[in-house]
Amino acid sequence: MWRDVFAWKPEPSGTGTGGLFEASNAWNTPVDTAPLSASSNAIIAALDAAGGWGNGRMQIDFSMKILAADGTTPLVDFVPAAGYYTPDCDVGFKFPLPNGGAVEGETGYACTGGGDCHLLVLDGQQKKLYEMYQADLSGGALHSMCAVRWDLTKSYPPDLRGDQCTSTDAAGLPVAALLFTADEVAAGSIDHAIRFILPNSRMAKGVYVRPATHAGSPGGSSALPPYGSHLRLKAAYPLTGLPTGTQVVLRAMQKYGMILADGGTIALTAADDLFTKHKWADVGIDSHALGALKVTDFEVVDTGPTINLTYNCVRNGQ
Repeated sequence: MWRDVFAWKPEPSGTGTGGLFEASNAWNTPVDTAPLSASSNAIIAALDAAGGWGNGRMQIDFSMKILAADGTTPLVDFVPAAGYYTPDCDVGFKFPLPNGGAVEGETGYACTGGGDCHLLVLDGQQKKLYEMYQADLSGGALHSMCAVRWDLTKSYPPDLRGDQCTSTDAAGLPVAALLFTADEVAAGSIDHAIRFILPNSRMAKGVYVRPATHAGSPGGSSALPPYGSHLRLKAAYPLTGLPTGTQVVLRAMQKYGMILADGGTIALTAADDLFTKHKWADVGIDSHALGALKVTDFEVVDTGPTINLTYNCVRNGQ
């Protein structure tokens, strides 16, 4: 039987207020009073001129699943696939594989459709987050291009697991920590930043900013937002009269913002409701629920200078 992923809720710590991580990190630290980037207006104008969000509108992707594990969950060997991202990604550990689960975009653990096939497993008892990219169960073992273990009790340094190092997300961030769920919306609070993505042509080429430690293949002009950009919905954005579920998401965007984590066309990423207590229909959220949001409704938080992208990962022991 499936357990509610968010039945375990970490205690607030430091300036962070929750989400999956109980320790303070960039993705669960409020930015509602943080200073803006000196380039905020220019970045927003450039992104707007380039076409704004992918597909020209704000949409939500619901294909990623967050699975729950505990001490009874089977542990499976994983085999690094050809081209495994090293030293960026972790090796030498077993991966929890809950019975009856599935990878992103699939109905089971086999990656058959050619997608990213993220596998995201939260072990609330051990306070660990296990993530895989291109996960595929075959011959009794998981095969993957990248596997990472995150410690939910740790405040990671500014370079997270190491500068120029990717994770299962191109920006080097934990994927599941940035996904919002139907259970969070039903509870009335999303206590972390939200993952968003842009087409590669609408991100600045060859650079990133914190909290990112890496970038994928951005190919846009230097005026555009770099990987890791932290956008915040303007405080004056009107919430009155909007559906309750929509207001919950927008308040999170005002308090915690959105972090640019990968390349693609569907702007926002939420968790699939297959393994959550509440369903998206229960909270009135569908793929177009935030379609009124424009790029110009946001501003860019100052997270430091751009960092030149070299792809030369140096792990820091985290």
